[in-house]
Amino acid sequence: MPAYTLKINGSTQQVDVAADTPLLWVLRDHLNLVGTKYGCGLGLCGACTVLVNGEAVRSCQLPVSTLGARAVTTVEGLDPAGASALQQAWHEVDVPQCGYCQSGQMMSAAALLAKTPRPSDDQIDAALAGNLCRCGTYVRIRKAVHLAAEKTANA
Repeated sequence: MPAYTLKINGSTQQVDVAADTPLLWVLRDHLNLVGTKYGCGLGLCGACTVLVNGEAVRSCQLPVSTLGARAVTTVEGLDPAGASALQQAWHEVDVPQCGYCQSGQMMSAAALLAKTPRPSDDQIDAALAGNLCRCGTYVRIRKAVHLAAEKTANA
Protein backbone atom coordinates (compact mmCIF):
# COMPACT_ATOMS: atom_id res chain seq x y z
CA MET A 1 0.00 0.00 0.00
CA PRO A 2 1.20 3.50 -0.71
CA ALA A 3 2.11 5.87 2.12
CA TYR A 4 0.49 9.29 2.21
CA THR A 5 1.70 12.26 4.19
CA LEU A 6 -1.25 14.38 5.24
CA LYS A 7 -1.55 17.74 6.96
CA ILE A 8 -4.36 17.25 9.47
CA ASN A 9 -5.31 19.90 12.04
CA GLY A 10 -1.92 21.56 11.67
CA SER A 11 0.21 18.47 12.12
CA THR A 12 1.72 16.05 9.66
CA GLN A 13 0.40 12.49 9.69
CA GLN A 14 1.57 9.49 7.69
CA VAL A 15 -0.85 6.73 6.69
CA ASP A 16 -0.48 3.58 4.63
CA VAL A 17 -3.77 3.05 2.82
CA ALA A 18 -5.07 2.24 -0.63
CA ALA A 19 -5.21 5.24 -2.99
CA ASP A 20 -9.01 5.15 -3.22
CA THR A 21 -9.58 5.11 0.56
CA PRO A 22 -11.95 7.96 1.44
CA LEU A 23 -10.52 10.61 3.74
CA LEU A 24 -13.37 9.90 6.19
CA TRP A 25 -12.04 6.41 6.91
CA VAL A 26 -8.47 7.62 7.19
CA LEU A 27 -9.57 10.17 9.78
CA ARG A 28 -11.73 7.77 11.78
CA ASP A 29 -9.97 4.42 11.43
CA HIS A 30 -6.32 5.38 11.10
CA LEU A 31 -6.01 8.70 12.95
CA ASN A 32 -8.75 8.19 15.57
CA LEU A 33 -10.38 11.53 14.74
CA VAL A 34 -13.92 10.33 15.25
CA GLY A 35 -15.64 13.71 15.38
CA THR A 36 -16.15 13.45 11.63
CA LYS A 37 -19.17 11.19 11.17
CA TYR A 38 -20.25 8.66 8.57
CA GLY A 39 -23.77 9.47 7.45
CA CYS A 40 -24.77 8.32 4.00
CA GLY A 41 -21.47 7.55 2.29
CA LEU A 42 -22.71 9.33 -0.83
CA GLY A 43 -21.80 12.94 0.01
CA LEU A 44 -25.45 13.90 0.40
CA CYS A 45 -26.01 14.39 4.14
CA GLY A 46 -22.98 16.48 5.19
CA ALA A 47 -22.19 14.55 8.40
CA CYS A 48 -18.65 13.91 7.13
CA THR A 49 -17.86 17.54 6.24
CA VAL A 50 -14.31 18.73 6.89
CA LEU A 51 -12.36 21.71 5.63
CA VAL A 52 -9.77 21.22 2.90
CA ASN A 53 -7.77 24.42 2.49
CA GLY A 54 -10.69 26.21 4.14
CA GLU A 55 -13.38 24.81 1.84
CA ALA A 56 -16.19 22.58 3.16
CA VAL A 57 -15.73 19.14 1.57
CA ARG A 58 -17.47 15.77 2.00
CA SER A 59 -14.74 13.50 3.31
CA CYS A 60 -16.65 10.33 2.41
CA GLN A 61 -16.21 11.17 -1.27
CA LEU A 62 -12.60 12.40 -1.22
CA PRO A 63 -9.96 9.75 -1.99
CA VAL A 64 -6.91 10.27 0.20
CA SER A 65 -4.68 10.13 -2.89
CA THR A 66 -6.15 13.41 -4.18
CA LEU A 67 -5.25 15.50 -1.13
CA GLY A 68 -1.61 16.20 -1.90
CA ALA A 69 -0.32 19.00 0.34
CA ARG A 70 -3.74 20.52 1.04
CA ALA A 71 -4.51 21.15 4.70
CA VAL A 72 -7.41 19.29 6.33
CA THR A 73 -9.26 20.62 9.36
CA THR A 74 -11.68 18.43 11.28
CA VAL A 75 -14.02 19.45 14.07
CA GLU A 76 -11.25 18.51 16.52
CA GLY A 77 -9.05 21.07 14.76
CA LEU A 78 -11.39 24.00 15.46
CA ASP A 79 -10.18 23.91 19.07
CA PRO A 80 -9.37 20.68 20.90
CA ALA A 81 -10.73 22.17 24.13
CA GLY A 82 -13.98 23.23 22.45
CA ALA A 83 -13.23 26.92 23.03
CA SER A 84 -13.61 28.30 19.50
CA ALA A 85 -16.32 30.91 19.07
CA LEU A 86 -18.29 28.47 16.93
CA GLN A 87 -18.07 25.62 19.44
CA GLN A 88 -18.99 27.95 22.31
CA ALA A 89 -21.99 29.29 20.39
CA TRP A 90 -23.15 25.75 19.63
CA HIS A 91 -23.15 24.97 23.35
CA GLU A 92 -24.70 28.26 24.44
CA VAL A 93 -27.60 27.92 22.02
CA ASP A 94 -27.92 24.21 22.87
CA VAL A 95 -28.00 23.26 19.20
CA PRO A 96 -27.68 19.46 19.21
CA GLN A 97 -30.42 17.05 20.04
CA CYS A 98 -28.90 13.76 18.96
CA GLY A 99 -25.74 15.61 17.86
CA TYR A 100 -24.79 13.26 15.05
CA CYS A 101 -24.78 15.85 12.26
CA GLN A 102 -23.30 18.65 14.31
CA SER A 103 -19.62 18.28 13.44
CA GLY A 104 -20.50 18.55 9.75
CA GLN A 105 -22.78 21.50 10.47
CA MET A 106 -20.00 23.27 12.39
CA MET A 107 -17.44 22.68 9.66
CA SER A 108 -19.75 24.12 7.00
CA ALA A 109 -20.43 27.07 9.30
CA ALA A 110 -16.68 27.55 9.88
CA ALA A 111 -16.09 27.74 6.11
CA LEU A 112 -18.91 30.27 5.79
CA LEU A 113 -17.69 32.47 8.64
CA ALA A 114 -14.15 32.49 7.27
CA LYS A 115 -15.45 34.02 4.03
CA THR A 116 -18.46 35.93 5.34
CA PRO A 117 -17.86 37.17 8.89
CA ARG A 118 -21.39 38.60 9.30
CA PRO A 119 -23.67 36.30 7.27
CA SER A 120 -27.38 36.89 6.71
CA ASP A 121 -29.98 34.20 7.37
CA ASP A 122 -30.11 33.48 3.64
CA GLN A 123 -26.31 33.09 3.45
CA ILE A 124 -26.33 30.73 6.43
CA ASP A 125 -29.18 28.70 4.96
CA ALA A 126 -27.42 28.45 1.59
CA ALA A 127 -24.06 27.48 3.11
CA LEU A 128 -25.59 24.78 5.30
CA ALA A 129 -28.23 23.57 2.83
CA GLY A 130 -26.28 20.38 2.16
CA ASN A 131 -26.08 19.44 5.83
CA LEU A 132 -29.09 17.45 6.93
CA CYS A 133 -30.35 17.36 10.51
CA ARG A 134 -32.97 14.72 11.24
CA CYS A 135 -33.78 16.41 14.56
CA GLY A 136 -34.64 19.66 12.78
CA THR A 137 -32.49 22.04 14.84
CA TYR A 138 -32.02 24.39 11.87
CA VAL A 139 -33.34 27.46 13.71
CA ARG A 140 -30.88 26.91 16.57
CA ILE A 141 -28.06 26.22 14.11
CA ARG A 142 -28.71 29.56 12.39
CA LYS A 143 -28.85 31.31 15.77
CA ALA A 144 -25.53 29.72 16.79
CA VAL A 145 -23.85 30.83 13.56
CA HIS A 146 -25.01 34.41 14.20
CA LEU A 147 -23.76 34.20 17.80
CA ALA A 148 -20.37 32.87 16.65
CA ALA A 149 -20.13 35.74 14.17
CA GLU A 150 -20.83 38.21 17.00
CA LYS A 151 -18.27 36.55 19.30
CA THR A 152 -15.64 36.68 16.58
CA ALA A 153 -16.39 40.32 15.72
CA ASN A 154 -16.17 41.32 19.40
CA ALA A 155 -12.99 39.35 20.11
